Formats: sequence, C-alpha cells, structure tokens
Amino acid sequence: MKRKQFIKRALPVATLPFLINGLSFKAFGQGSAFEQMIRSATQTDRVLVLIQLNGGNDGLNTIIPLDQYSALSAARSNILINQNLVLALNGTTATGLHPSLTGIQNLYNDQKVAIVQGVSYPNPSFSHFRATDIWLTASDSSQTLNSGWVGRFLDQEYPGYPTGYPNATDPDPLALQIGNVVSSALQGPSVGMGIAITSSSNFYQLTTGNYDSAPNTPAGHELSFIRATSIQTQQYATVIKNAALAQSNLSTLYPTAGTNSLADQLKIVAQLIGGGLQTRVYMCNLGGFDTHNSQVAATGGTETGDHADLLKKISDAVAAFEDDISLMGQQDRVIGMTFSEFGRRIQSNASLGTDHGSSLPVILFGSKVKGGLVGTNPVIPANATANDNLPMQFDFRSIYTSILKNWFCIPDSEVSAAMLQNFQTLDLFNTSCATAVNEVSGNENDILRNYPNPANSSTIIEFQNSGGNIQLKLYDEVGREIETIAEGSYTPGIYRTELNTQQLEKGIYFYTLREGEKKFTKRLLVM
Repeated sequence: MKRKQFIKRALPVATLPFLINGLSFKAFGQGSAFEQMIRSATQTDRVLVLIQLNGGNDGLNTIIPLDQYSALSAARSNILINQNLVLALNGTTATGLHPSLTGIQNLYNDQKVAIVQGVSYPNPSFSHFRATDIWLTASDSSQTLNSGWVGRFLDQEYPGYPTGYPNATDPDPLALQIGNVVSSALQGPSVGMGIAITSSSNFYQLTTGNYDSAPNTPAGHELSFIRATSIQTQQYATVIKNAALAQSNLSTLYPTAGTNSLADQLKIVAQLIGGGLQTRVYMCNLGGFDTHNSQVAATGGTETGDHADLLKKISDAVAAFEDDISLMGQQDRVIGMTFSEFGRRIQSNASLGTDHGSSLPVILFGSKVKGGLVGTNPVIPANATANDNLPMQFDFRSIYTSILKNWFCIPDSEVSAAMLQNFQTLDLFNTSCATAVNEVSGNENDILRNYPNPANSSTIIEFQNSGGNIQLKLYDEVGREIETIAEGSYTPGIYRTELNTQQLEKGIYFYTLREGEKKFTKRLLVM
C-alpha cells in the first residue's frame, strides 16, 4: 500500500482540536442511507446514542438472575451481590439489578429500558481487541473486515467522501464520537469516514489557515493532504460549536463535572441534540470493565468496589441524560444502547474478579424503547467450572438490524448491505415505520426513480411500465397515504411525472409503483 493511501485509510480522517466543556470530539461524515436521521430537526428525526463499555462487563452482577441464585452462590460466592440488596423490577421477581443501578431501575419501571439477555455471536472471541473489532464491524468471528457497519452505509452512498463535504445541503456530520478513540464502526471500505477533534492549538490554525509552508517533498505532499482534510474538519467543528452555544443543559441530575466521565459525555450529547445539530449517531465510552481482580471491595459488602462504581456511573449518567432531553422536549427522538466486547465467566476467580466470558445483557433506553426483558434468564449450572460460559440467546447483529430497520426505518436492502447478512429483527421499539410500503427485491433504479432527491419545490418521478394498469402513490414516513400521483392503463414505455412538493412538510416520504402483483418502493427526502 502506498503511503498516501495508508494515510487516507488510517487517518480517521484528521485530528483537530475542538473542545466543549473540556471534552474532545470526533466528527464522522455524511451518508444518504441515513438521510432521515440527518435532516431537519423534527420529531421524526431519530437519534441513536451508543455507549461502549470497554473491557468486558460482568453481566451476571449487572442483571442478576434471582431464580438462579443458588447456583450463582456456588459459582461466585466471593463476589455475588446479597440477594436482599438486589433492586426489584416491575413485573418480575426472577430478575433484578445491581444496587448501584437505581437510575436504570427507575427508567425500567417507567417502561423506558429494555434489557436484551444473552447477547453474543457464534464462536465468540475472548480477546479484547478481536472481540471489540467484531462488535464494531459486525463481522463473523472467522471473518476480518476493514469497514464498520455504519461506515459501509457512508461508503455505498458517498464513495467519493470526503471530497465535497460539508456543503450547504449537508452541513453537519453524520455521527459524533466524543473522546480520542476512533471507532472502527465508522471506517469505510477505502477511507476513514471520521474526523478527530482533539486539541485546541490547531483549532485556531485551522480557523485562520495560518500554516507554515509544507515542503515540496513526498512527506510535504502528505502533510498538505492532512491539512486540507483538517480544514474540512474545522467546518464540522464550527457547526458543532454553534449547536453547543444554542442550548444549555436543563437537568440538575448530572454529577459534578469531572467525577463521571460518561455523564460528562452525555451532557454534551444532550446539549448538541437540543441545540439543533442534525447529527443522528453519537458514540460515548466508559472504560475499566476488565475486572480480573478487585471487582468487589476486599472489605465491606460485595455491592461495593470497582464494578459497583462503574455501574453507578452508567446509571447516574443515563438517568441525567434522559431527564435532560425530556426537559428539552427531545425525548421521543432519542434512544440509547450500552454494549461491551464480551461478558465474564460464570465462575469468579480467587482475586475477587471474573475472567473473559461470552454473552452479556445489552441495555436499551429511551421513551420509545419497548420496556421490559427480552429473552430469559441464563441457566446457571449447579457445579459451574472456570470454563463454563453463558449461552447465546441473541446475536448482537440482530439488535443492530432492529435499530436500522425499525428505529431509523432503513429499507431492507440497505440494512442487508450494512450488515452483510440477514439477521433476526427484535421487537424493541414503541414506534413503527412505513409498513405499507416495504421495499421489494429487483433493480428498482431501472424501474422507478426520482430526481432531484432531496427535493425542494418539486421532483420528477420516472417509472417504467411493461404495459397494463399501474398505480403510483405517495406515503408519509409511517405509511399514511398522501396522494395518488398517477393511475390508469399505460402502454409499455418509460414515463415521467412531476410531483409538487411545496405543500409537503420536511421529512422522509415513500412513493410506490404497483403494476399487477409487482410493487416497487423508493424514498423521497423533502428539504
């Protein structure tokens, strides 16, 4: 690989210093597969907040299977939470929460948290690096991918990125990662789709453009490329800063700044959402979950110690964030999800810790999440050994598929392109997509299309008819019929009709061509 190609691929895409409340950002580029996520700030523009728990979270001490308590006591007596301290959940006596998760408990009991049990994938890896890579790229355990599940969307829709972005139509980044760790989830097949925003001195260099001249050497040419990309990054930084200045945090539940890094990150995410940033995917992270030793305190109760402190940070941060976006009136637009590269073993070790394991629970939160337990408690062997792991109930890619399809309303073909396979769809949300206009297979670009898309005042819809009766209709995002665009008997040929979009509200629409038993559906974005 040539050096310049390496730089283009490895740089995610450039490092740029931009701070809000002392935290740095990474901004990720646009992709029209997520158009409905990144356009106007309406109630139909949905947001996803991903929280990565680095290190491998112990699910058995997080979501506690009380109906398996006897077997748990035999397997991990030195770290198991006292049954009397486990937090109760409405609707079940079989499952409870770690005592530190009071905020999550309240959200669960308010039907704003879903807990998906037993999440993993076939033949799981117990390596931090490899398992993290699998979760971020959505690969099989035997497969190595150089692109992330979101990055594949970006590349297929904008193969020329970063050239030409941002622009007047697409001023905001698709996704933001707060912090210095670039997620491979946003890596495209050929170039990094992310932009790191990390320090403050270069920010003013980018703003003024006052750089020292680059030498006329191969290294100088590469430096010029990096600087050009950094200038693009500064444009994203400007809109991020403007959004931050447009909205103050409203919740009083946030911990003191600097005491809870996840809360500090989510506080900024809420501020940017409320400030009108059109970004629809945010990534945050919290480290410290590799609890091989001292998972619980050596003295005092097992409900205290390093793991308890980490769970309290998650609980307090998520509770404050949900309170904040509710006070801003944004709660119906936002869902969140926690994930970790793997869980821990059933049996604890002699160092008051747990070793790398397989499946774990995933927590989803938000007012549109269908609250409750998904799946069943894991069955704990009566005589668990150090080699015993929790069985998988759900592939993690089923959760990704469900989010893309049922939260962001991505058509099936684009979901398959991102996930590379078809996975089970889970019933996770109290909302729906346009079920009346499901996409069908076939080369629709030859049969049905429109231009321009996005449309402002009008768009031309072009369709091909093999002869016979057709019906061309327009639907809104939830499947309600808006109007009949064309109807009647047509001779074979290609037809064009103009659709006036001036009276339509901004957002996502679907137009469907029916010809006999055939049906073709495409999306239309109205700006």
